[in-house]
Amino acid sequence: MEAKKTVKADLENKRFIFLEIGFVLTLTLLFFAFEYKSYDKVEYAIVEKTIEDTQEEIIPITEQKVKPPPAQPPPQITLINVVDNDVLVEDDIEIDIDFAEDLAIEEYKFVVEQEEEEIEEKQIFLIVEDMPEYPGGEVAMYKFIGENIEYPRIAKESGISGRVFVTFVVERDGRVTDVQILRGIGGGCDEEAIRVIKMMPQWSPGKQRGKPVRVQYRMPIRFTLQ
Repeated sequence: MEAKKTVKADLENKRFIFLEIGFVLTLTLLFFAFEYKSYDKVEYAIVEKTIEDTQEEIIPITEQKVKPPPAQPPPQITLINVVDNDVLVEDDIEIDIDFAEDLAIEEYKFVVEQEEEEIEEKQIFLIVEDMPEYPGGEVAMYKFIGENIEYPRIAKESGISGRVFVTFVVERDGRVTDVQILRGIGGGCDEEAIRVIKMMPQWSPGKQRGKPVRVQYRMPIRFTLQ
């Protein structure tokens, strides 16, 4: 007689359920296995701190001896010997300073006057009370320039014309010095203007407070092509 199992006793029907439960348990164990952390063992060494018993160095304090202030010299006592008016004093000294004072004053005046003269000789005035004047006046001056000036060849060939501004100094004795060009036009006209100004005779010097002084003079010279 063949034995038959009941439906409740038959485990084949529950095999799939048991298999799922087994998978769940396995996954749970694996999860806990990955999450588990292990720590390295750390050994701590005990270090003993030793303090050396050293004696502190004692620095001796030296006593600074203050020198006493120097002794003050004893006060000088001036003895005044009072004599009678009847006693004649033989050691009389006569000092004549009148001549020395006069000499010093004269030397001082001489030095001051000499310095003033040197300053006046070096100083150049632009405007003075009596301006310097060409002998015969401006008409004679421009006549002298017209008769002695020559039109440069280079300026003629290049067609250069215009005014050359010249400056010079009339000295205390009337001589013309330090001739310079303030504004030129080139072509040899500047050099020709300087040459003619240097040829001028002596002027009547300028005067300031009645004394001849050095005066700077400015003059335009026109070059015109005919």
